[in-house]
Amino acid sequence: MSYVEGKVAVVTGGASGFGKLVSEMLRERGATVVGFDITADNGCRVVDVTDGPAMLAAVDEVVARHGRVDIMVNNAGIMPLAFFADHAQAADAWDRCIDINFKGVVHGISAVYDHMIRQGSGHVVNIASIYGNYGVAGAAVYSATKMAVMAVSNALRVETQGQIKVTVVRPTGVPGTGLANSIVNFEAAMPLAAHNVERMTGRFGNLDDEQRDPESVRYWSITPEELAAQVVYCIDQPAGITISDITVRATGEDYAY
Repeated sequence: MSYVEGKVAVVTGGASGFGKLVSEMLRERGATVVGFDITADNGCRVVDVTDGPAMLAAVDEVVARHGRVDIMVNNAGIMPLAFFADHAQAADAWDRCIDINFKGVVHGISAVYDHMIRQGSGHVVNIASIYGNYGVAGAAVYSATKMAVMAVSNALRVETQGQIKVTVVRPTGVPGTGLANSIVNFEAAMPLAAHNVERMTGRFGNLDDEQRDPESVRYWSITPEELAAQVVYCIDQPAGITISDITVRATGEDYAY
């Protein structure tokens, strides 16, 4: 049984990577999915999540065409990791990170809020990160945006209890999602491992069979497909059940936070 069958979902950042996978998996379960992105790839509607009025108009069009909006996955994001010593090089990327990762989530919530309240139901899924657990060196701005997503999600849950389901997802580092393309200084990715940093540095490309096996507790790095499946699992629940906060990791990974 699929609890998303017949429902209408919006996925931001749906043109590629993780957003595309979530969209495809929701469609496989019978949902109507409209992707939002800055390109029209994967059939997405072209809209920039940093533009609040454009987001409102885009969701209004979804409702006008499909009659309702049941699920909003605020997935769009960038990860411009950099130290404060890199501020001159990173400044523009940091500003865009705040606009996409934080303001984009606020715009996504605002765009669906009235419709879901009017319907008396809905589900908002906000993608945060393990970087949001702590202020991590090399990720100050990115971590701050993901902490903000967690705070917004918790506040929304309290404000809308009994009306809108709210889930915040905190993924581990996941190669292949495209986030690494926005890193400013790759050395800034290392502090996430803390005391494991020397050990982790040699892991990439040097995994043994158990570390590559998802059936093993030593499994080291989850795939985008595995992460997407867990997010869709959170969504595909009955109305009365909310998985409100989930961290998805590989059991044997070396990240410390």
